[in-house]
This record gives sequence, structure tokens and C-alpha cells, in this order.
Amino acid sequence: MTSSLNSSLLRRAAVVLVVFGGLAACQKNDATAGQVAGKLNDATQLAGQKLDQAASYVGQQVDATKAATEQNLESASATPSINVDPSALASTAQANLQNAASATNAQLGKAASLTGQGLETAGRKLQEWSAQSSASATSASSSSSSNDSSDAQKQMDK
Repeated sequence: MTSSLNSSLLRRAAVVLVVFGGLAACQKNDATAGQVAGKLNDATQLAGQKLDQAASYVGQQVDATKAATEQNLESASATPSINVDPSALASTAQANLQNAASATNAQLGKAASLTGQGLETAGRKLQEWSAQSSASATSASSSSSSNDSSDAQKQMDK
């Protein structure tokens, strides 16, 4: 990559030199050959300096990128450290178990309360039914005994 960049910069510098040389030759003043050669020499030196600056900048960028890449590779290849603290794991597990036990206890309490209410209701209804059954049995037996006594009276009267 660096060599293609340098060759591209050299081609540009050569084009600049040819253009400056052509401009210097085409001037309509009484320039002497020495003046043209001096201007061409100055242009060449300036182009060389610019080329050196560009190559230096490119070299610095390449070095910085290479250093950053090496640092990233070293960081990536380092073994990650995993710290396991048994006491922290035990503490977390104990807290989770306590929370689960508390939630279970609350649900069991609700279930027991609902079961108790259901049993109370069933007991009351059973007592009501029992009271109604005994009342109707008592009235049926009393009416039956009164009928029996009136029948017996009628038989005696005959």
C-alpha cells in the first residue's frame, strides 16, 4: 500500500515538474537558460520536499495503525478472568430459597383459609339440612300418631 502511494506521489511530482518546465520555457521574457534551470531546480526541490512530507505522514499513519492493531490483538488474546465467589453464590441462593419459602407459605395460608371457610359453610348447610329433616320427620310422626289415635277412637265408637 505504501509503495503504490509513493509511486502515485512520484508521478504527480513528475507531472508538476514537466508543467513548471514547460511554463518556464514558454515565458516571453528574456529568460536565460540559467534562469530556467534555476527555476526548474527550485521547483524540483519544492516538489521533493512536499513528497518527503507526504511520505513521512503516510509512514506515521502506517506505524500508528500497526501499533493500534498489535495492541488490539494483544488485548483480544488475553484470557478473560472470571471470578466466582462461593459465599456470594451461597448468599444469593439462600435469599432465593427464603423468598420461595415465604411465597409458598403465603399461598398455603390462603389455601387453608379458603378451605376453612368452605368447611364452615358446608357444616352450616349440613346443620340446616339436619334441622329441616328432623322437623319434617317430627311433624310427620305427630300427624301420623294423631291420625292413628283418631282412627282408634272411631273404632271404639262403633
